Amino acid sequence: MCNVFASQDPSTYASETRAIRLHGHCTSIRLEAAFWRILERIAEVEGTSVSRFLTTLHDEVLARRGEIGNFASLLRVTCLHWLENQDRHAEEVAARRRLAA
Repeated sequence: MCNVFASQDPSTYASETRAIRLHGHCTSIRLEAAFWRILERIAEVEGTSVSRFLTTLHDEVLARRGEIGNFASLLRVTCLHWLENQDRHAEEVAARRRLAA
């Protein structure tokens, strides 16, 4: 029943810690390798670096909510949200690029 999930490469769920600079402050974020790969894909589509994408996301959530309880969890859910809404995201990116041109 779960062979497709149970047979995945353990490196995909191995934890990976990366140092990220948010507005000049160094912090570390620990996520599974699969999530880092998705964040890299999102940043590529956005035309930016992972670090810049994380900084922008952090700032936008702070502006909307006033706080971020668990940034690593937010990043994991962001990855899932992106996987489920890639078409919508692509439309938003295209609209931003049209406005910038």
